[in-house]
Parts: sequence; C-alpha cells; structure tokens
Amino acid sequence: MDEQVIKLAEETLARYKALTEELSDPDIYSDQKRYTEVAKEHARMRRGAEMAQELFEAIEAGDEARELIPQAENAEEREFFAAEARQAEERVEELSEKIRAELIDRDPNDDKDVILEIRAGAGGDEAALFAGELFEMYTRYADRLGFKHRTMSSSPAEVGGYKEVAVEISGDRAYSVFKHEGGTHRVQRVPKTESQGRIHTSTATVAVLPEAEDVEIQISQNDLEVDVYRSSGPGGQSVNTTDSAVRITHKPTGLVVTCQNEKSQLQNKEQALRILKSRLLERETREQQEREGALRQAQVGTGDRSAKVRTYNFPQGRITDHRVGLTSHNLEAVLAGEVDEFTQALAAKERADRLAAEAAGTPG
Repeated sequence: MDEQVIKLAEETLARYKALTEELSDPDIYSDQKRYTEVAKEHARMRRGAEMAQELFEAIEAGDEARELIPQAENAEEREFFAAEARQAEERVEELSEKIRAELIDRDPNDDKDVILEIRAGAGGDEAALFAGELFEMYTRYADRLGFKHRTMSSSPAEVGGYKEVAVEISGDRAYSVFKHEGGTHRVQRVPKTESQGRIHTSTATVAVLPEAEDVEIQISQNDLEVDVYRSSGPGGQSVNTTDSAVRITHKPTGLVVTCQNEKSQLQNKEQALRILKSRLLERETREQQEREGALRQAQVGTGDRSAKVRTYNFPQGRITDHRVGLTSHNLEAVLAGEVDEFTQALAAKERADRLAAEAAGTPG
C-alpha cells in the first residue's frame, strides 16, 4: 500500500471536513472575502476528498473480508470472502492511482478558470475570419460543458472575425480542459475572395492563461502606466463619445493590455488588470519551469504557417492534431464545439509524458 497516497488522503479528508465545518458556521457570512476563499477551496477539494473516503472504505472492506476467511465454515465460504478481499484490493489500487493523479501529479493550475487569447496570424483577412471561427468553437465547447464564458476584450476585423479577442471561461477545472489548446492553429481552404479556386493556408494563434487570483499576483500601481482613449469599432467607427477604453502597460515586463468592451472606464480597467495578472502568472510559471529544467516551447510560437499544433483542412473535411497524431473527419462537428476527442487525447498524452519522466527520474 502506497504510504504517500494514504498520508495525503488522510490530510485531504481532514482538511475537507474542517472546511465543511467552517462553511456551516453562520458567522462566516459576515466576512464575504473569507467565505469566498473557503467556498473555493472546499469546491476544489471535493473530488479528492470523495476519492479519499472511497479509498478508506475499500481498505476497511478488504480488512473485514480477510478477517472472515479463517472463520469460514466451508471452502465455498472461504472462496467468497477471498474473492471479496481481492476485489477490495483491486479497488484500493485503482483509487490509489486516481488519488495520485488528482492530488500528487496534477497541474496546480488545473482548477482555475481560464482566459483564451486568440489572434489572427499569417493570412490577412482569412486569418481574422479563422480567429473568429476558433472563438466560436471554444465558446460552443464551453456551452456544451456547462461552463460560463464572456468576452473580455476584442478587436474585430472589418471583414468579420477578429484581429484578436480574449475570452474568459469559468467552470469545473476549466484550465485542465483547455490548457493544451495553446499554439498555432492552421487552416487550409479556398477563401471566398479567391477567384482561381486555389487553396490558401492561414493561421491563428491561441494562448491559454490560467486566471490569476489576487493572492498569487500582486501588482504595484507604480509599475503601471494607464492610458485612456475613445473606444472604436472596425474601421475606426466611433462607439463611445467618452474616453472609456483603457490601455495598461506593465513597465517592468513591457506587457501591454487594452480593453474597450465595457461601457465604463472603470470596468475596462478591471478587465485589463485581470488579463494582465493572468499573463504575469503564466510568465512566472513558465520561468519557474525553465529554472527547474522543464523547458517547454512557447505556446504561441511565431504564428507562421510552418509552426502548427493543429491543421483544419476544409477541402477534405478533416482536422489533424500534430502533437498526438490524431485525425478527425468531423470538421463541422468540431467547429460546432465537439472538441472532446482532441482535449482528451492531449490530456492522456500529458499523463503518459509525466509517467515517462518519473520513470526516467526527471521532473515531469
């Protein structure tokens, strides 16, 4: 029996019970900040606590069955208790693996909400249209999963689609679902403006950011340069008559975030700060991984046509993910939000890579 798993299961269950008791105390509602923190941690720990409870029940069932074997009155009864003991042992082993994946080997960002930043890459107008289709694909997928989503910032293109758009997706372990979507997505098709019927290749890039909580990323106001300007739509058409759009520059890193989707300057500033914090968290996480030797290729890369994580081929109605070698011929269904086949295959690859790294004695 894995002592590390048992110890962690005990700690998880004890912490979950303590949080449950704290939430049942009426006094907690007088401190909304504390209530929000406890409720979030409680929800985050529920899955692991339920597994831990099942694990201890399976261990107890196995112990009871083994104790009854010597007391059996005949061979048939002994075999019955022995079979129950074996079944309990198998259940303990299965739950131990699940708990290890859930509580030990898991990505600490998996429970977070996520921000997707989608940008048109190579290909001009066609790239902007494709960026819009990716935005629709991900929001439809979020709808299918019962997740909430809202557009945080956008820069629409004149022909349709987006030059760039950022969408927040919130739901149970949202980051764990979307985290492998980052990279350059390539589309191959005949554009509507193409008179010769030639297939063009265009790209859009997707960056996947775990949404940062205030306790994780602290920003000094002295490090920010905030500019306000008048919001505008495609082609410079005036949307607002007041300076409600906001541009925030983080001076230490040079990161720039603009927001003009909300009606008020204050709302746009709040949105821009949330995006900035998430970008800073992703940057900090990447730097930490590099320091630990877990070098990884940047999610977005160059955005050119040769660098790609997935290709969407319209003439042949197929999608290929180049990281796992998976091809689907259900292009329309995937663009309509049925992305599960790809996200599940990429999650399986992540688990396999981690196990391979552990076997080799290197950090995963």
